[in-house]
Amino acid sequence: MDKALYVAMTGARASLQAQATVSHNLANSDTPGFKEALANTEAFRIQGPGFPSRVDAVHVDAGFNRRVGAQQITGNSLDLSLQPGSWLAVQSSDGTEAYTRSGALSLTPNGQLVTAEGNAVLDDNGNPIAVPPHQAMEIGHDGTLSIIPLGEGPQTMAMIGRLRVVDAPNERLERRLDGLMRNTDPQQPFVQRQGKALDSGMLESSNVDAAGALVQMIQLQRQFEMQVKVIKHGDENARSANSLLRLNG
Repeated sequence: MDKALYVAMTGARASLQAQATVSHNLANSDTPGFKEALANTEAFRIQGPGFPSRVDAVHVDAGFNRRVGAQQITGNSLDLSLQPGSWLAVQSSDGTEAYTRSGALSLTPNGQLVTAEGNAVLDDNGNPIAVPPHQAMEIGHDGTLSIIPLGEGPQTMAMIGRLRVVDAPNERLERRLDGLMRNTDPQQPFVQRQGKALDSGMLESSNVDAAGALVQMIQLQRQFEMQVKVIKHGDENARSANSLLRLNG
């Protein structure tokens, strides 16, 4: 009986962890460029002395959904929609290079180009991008950043840098707690994407299916309740068995 209680207990724990993942997806269903986090459960045989009769239900981080989200036309030159397989390089809070597909960019009062989360956007040399005072700015399909200086005509438009947009295989990307992706093999840096890397004036929506996530939440809740019932009935059966043993003793 204790085996059934153990499996039900670990299953209930895994269900709660999966619910947390789905809740995180729902909270980001309107976040541009967000990739749906995936969760799974697998059986793990407990190791140790004695007969291996205990099996744990383990919550597994299955990575993220690679599907490209819907495109939204905004007309804002700082809104970027990246090509499939492309990722925008940004500076994380610890100073290291990280990657995102959230292309809603903006300029700080001192001219630094940042994402909606406040991470500095990097150029193709790995340095944060600072934009001088200007009256117009344009981001090309290859990530080149050009401006028309204040008080000048269109003929003076000049390129001041290029966004670091990399080709990153999905299997080499890992999401961290800050929501940014990291290279799982830093010894092999990602290369700058050649050719068309992005579209300006557009945003990629989150690829989370909100309705499907709500259904999944309900299923996980019912699964959790079922597992709790197994634990409860198992405990009641154990109490009844102990009472019978005392009576027979």
